[in-house]
Amino acid sequence: MTHAAPMVEIWRGEFLESAHAGHAVVCDASGDIVEAWGDADATVLPRSSAKMIQALPLITSGAADRARLTSEHLALACASHNGAAIHTDRVADWLETLALDDDALRCGPQMPDNRAAREGLIRGAESPCQIHNNCSGKHTGFLTLAKHLGAGPEYIEPDHPVQTAALDAFETVTDETSPGFGIDGCSAPNFACTLRGMARAMAQFAAAPQDSPEARLHEAMRLHPDLVAGEGRACTELMRAMDGKVAIKTGAEAFFTAILPDRKLGIALKITDGSTRASECAIAAILVKLGVLEPDHPATRKRMNAPILNRRKVQTGWIRPAAALA
Repeated sequence: MTHAAPMVEIWRGEFLESAHAGHAVVCDASGDIVEAWGDADATVLPRSSAKMIQALPLITSGAADRARLTSEHLALACASHNGAAIHTDRVADWLETLALDDDALRCGPQMPDNRAAREGLIRGAESPCQIHNNCSGKHTGFLTLAKHLGAGPEYIEPDHPVQTAALDAFETVTDETSPGFGIDGCSAPNFACTLRGMARAMAQFAAAPQDSPEARLHEAMRLHPDLVAGEGRACTELMRAMDGKVAIKTGAEAFFTAILPDRKLGIALKITDGSTRASECAIAAILVKLGVLEPDHPATRKRMNAPILNRRKVQTGWIRPAAALA
């Protein structure tokens, strides 16, 4: 099958009202495909699902150890966070250890998704800063690497040593030559690969030995799911539901990756229409199918086989995985 596969269905009463199609791949430690839906060789931009790969040079270069980064720092380097105080306070402190401030970031300001943080800015008639950007942890990691390399401040430029190191790491773990890149929402290059390549990369993370750079990153994510995303978010809630045994990461335009260390498996998923509701349902369904996520856990039921309510809280339908994922 080379076309997108049906993955998620929206039912209203007895009627199939909408459907979402996509591609997904599960790879093992050798890089072989265990299971696939749609086109495994589709070229994709993994967006923020690739943040753990972008963070690899932070460790392999020696920058993380030189800066005495903790697992919390590493989790933030992989995060798409809500901009809550637990995120922004840590990023601000990290910048201070580098003798830098918000102006050094190149991710741009973003109104925080966290309600308390957002309402606090509104009440104070304040504008958001760059530390509120969901990618500020990744960018502070980039700055840490840039300082370690003695490189210039424009670390988001594609030919900057930080980004050439990120590309080298990306091509190494995907085992592919990237055909190019797009500029992400945070202004950094986002390198393209096949979906199979991304699943292969996640499997390499999953099979990496203890204390390896890959293991340190996925362990940090599993230890600190609250820092990787935030309260109410799929990444945080589903990692908690799996008792920290699996690391998962969302990306814009309905991308998801998962790292399963106990099974030495990696997953990459892309919903073609960019729907987040569909990608969350699909990744939950695949994790349930693999036996690592309980189907009846509240975090699972919130996204898979979840009731759809109208404004009077009357159930009008369901969001369900399609037959291929059920």
